[in-house]
Amino acid sequence: MASEISGRFKRWFWRPPRAHGEVIADRQVSVLELFYDLVYVAVLGQAAHQLATDVWGRGLASFTVVFALIWIAWINGSLYLELHGREDGRTRSIVFVQMGVLVLLAVFTADAADGGGWGFAVVYASYQVVQTGLWYSVWRQDRRAHPEFLATTGGYVVGMGVSAMVIGASALLAGTPRLLVWAGLGVGWILGITLAARRSRAGLGLTPTGSLVERFGLFTIIVLGEVVIGVVDGLSVAERDATTIVTGMLALWLGFGLWWIYFDLVGGRLPRANRVALANWVLSHLPIALAITAAGAGMVSQIGHAHDPRAPAGTSWLLAGAVATGLVALVGTEQALVDAERLSVVFHPLRLALCGGAAAALMVGWLRPAPWLLALGLVAILSAVWFFAVSRFLRADAWGEPEP
Repeated sequence: MASEISGRFKRWFWRPPRAHGEVIADRQVSVLELFYDLVYVAVLGQAAHQLATDVWGRGLASFTVVFALIWIAWINGSLYLELHGREDGRTRSIVFVQMGVLVLLAVFTADAADGGGWGFAVVYASYQVVQTGLWYSVWRQDRRAHPEFLATTGGYVVGMGVSAMVIGASALLAGTPRLLVWAGLGVGWILGITLAARRSRAGLGLTPTGSLVERFGLFTIIVLGEVVIGVVDGLSVAERDATTIVTGMLALWLGFGLWWIYFDLVGGRLPRANRVALANWVLSHLPIALAITAAGAGMVSQIGHAHDPRAPAGTSWLLAGAVATGLVALVGTEQALVDAERLSVVFHPLRLALCGGAAAALMVGWLRPAPWLLALGLVAILSAVWFFAVSRFLRADAWGEPEP
């Protein structure tokens, strides 16, 4: 009896990865995945904190590069769990190892573009090594049972291994050359995903599922949390009079507006199974998440200058540019949706509204009004886009419609 129990425990604790093609259509995001995602709150918080102290020039460029690497790490970990994770001891152990590495990554993230860059590079390379091992185990499994996925999985393993070596070697470089290497690595990953979707018969090996959509929605909520943190940080250090508090609350409503725009327009909606559309849907979330996090960082400076007659140029352009970037990126997201075809009467004109809202946001940033008026103007733009979208949904009798 004891040996039988021991055998059952061993089989549960160390099962092989879920094979390609074993799609769980009604799969839900597990509590382990939620815990894993929460670690990124710490990592992204450190990146946003650094941007809040230098909202323009090199500070913004450094933030963009570091954020892209963080997002790529999240994508790699999330897609593995979506495609190959199980409810077993092996998956749990692997995820907790990854979480430990990510906690160390957060320690070096705040000054990743400067003195802490070597540490960020070493820890990030270690994370990539773990991912390489995971995807190699999937490749070995595909070699026996699913040869149609060998090219995709093999490319992923090679990409992981190469990126681990490149970013690990970048620890030996000075700040600016190291940042350029990281930027090239980020561009390489984006191009690699794009080419895999277009040239590989298996695409990314992904199948659109509710859990996949939920994971991206949860990550969007995580970065929206950076908006709340930015408002709290700004109000904590500024003089808390009526003008400052009003500016902070308007900045918070800007974050609320981004939530309404994302989750009412594209959140919870399945992307098309077409491999190119699916890749575009995945990649469009990078600028969306980056824009929201950048907006949260910019709010610290906005609130700190609440009494200025005009918003600082860097702060104004950061907030307006973040809103504009997010709105334009949403065009790519909604074009990849199943509903973009089913509800074309809604989504076709919505693309023009999103682009028009982006142009209006940049105009507000160029005008550089007082900080409270800057926030109010951007909230008004998001509200106008949202009301336009809702009017189209109502005309199509599709507002509040449950997902199939």
